[in-house]
Amino acid sequence: MRFGWIAATAAAALVATGCGGGGDEDTAVGQRYYLSLGDSLTVGVQPGEDGTPEETPDGYTDVLYRDLYDADSTLSHERMGCGGEDTTTFVSGGVPRCDDRYGGRSQLEAAEEFLTENRGDVELVTLTIGGNNFTGCVSDLEAPEGPAIDTACVDDGLERIETEVPEIADRLRAAAGPDTQIIAMTYYNPFLAALLLEDDDGAAAPEDDLVGYASDVLERMNGSLRAAYDAAGIDVADVEAVFESADFGVPADSATGMPTNVQRICDLTWMCDVERGPDIHTNRAGAQEIAAAFGEVVD
Repeated sequence: MRFGWIAATAAAALVATGCGGGGDEDTAVGQRYYLSLGDSLTVGVQPGEDGTPEETPDGYTDVLYRDLYDADSTLSHERMGCGGEDTTTFVSGGVPRCDDRYGGRSQLEAAEEFLTENRGDVELVTLTIGGNNFTGCVSDLEAPEGPAIDTACVDDGLERIETEVPEIADRLRAAAGPDTQIIAMTYYNPFLAALLLEDDDGAAAPEDDLVGYASDVLERMNGSLRAAYDAAGIDVADVEAVFESADFGVPADSATGMPTNVQRICDLTWMCDVERGPDIHTNRAGAQEIAAAFGEVVD
């Protein structure tokens, strides 16, 4: 991690405590914030013991904040994500529990208000949005023949990413100002786990088609995200690369015989867990990996 702003903060703290200048003024360092925005990954959603998804304090944003706090204990985490948000509801609202959380506003509106009111005091904004554009497109995760995909739903999800993420990015940049770092992320492909399904009759495995289709969708989705963020001056944490999503090779020293990308999904999410899964969310290890990807980009 690179914490240029933390070095400046330390110098300011020395002055404020009288270690650098000697006067009698009781000058306090102003409050500074890390604002996290987005969907269920932002708020650490994981399946509970009965498999029901629930928020936890173990999201990647929580891990990232603990790392930032270790370097600067004056930093406060404004945790503003909500499980279930897609690009449309992020802009306009529509998820009741999220609308209640933001006082009847959308998450984007609440973020704009916070950024405007604290202009100059927000050191970092992180954003994770877009994955839920497709969650309603997939059904029968536990079916023996594998999940079913509504391709019309997927096409609609991609179109909304292409039109709404640029608006989200531009509005956040305008509210935050040019000097606040904003980092967003690409996504991983949880449906690679479908390659673990067994095909008993020797016919062409339907999961192969599913994985190929999902991989193509992921490439288009992440391409749209990168383009929108780049145009708005928003940095990108390449989570797709962390999960090695495109690597179908089997390492020579593999103990499982799984392709690298499938192994990463099994290691970092709940998709291969037979007791609480399959569930697309990251486990603690996955949250730590995503936090590290963001940390590599922090100024």
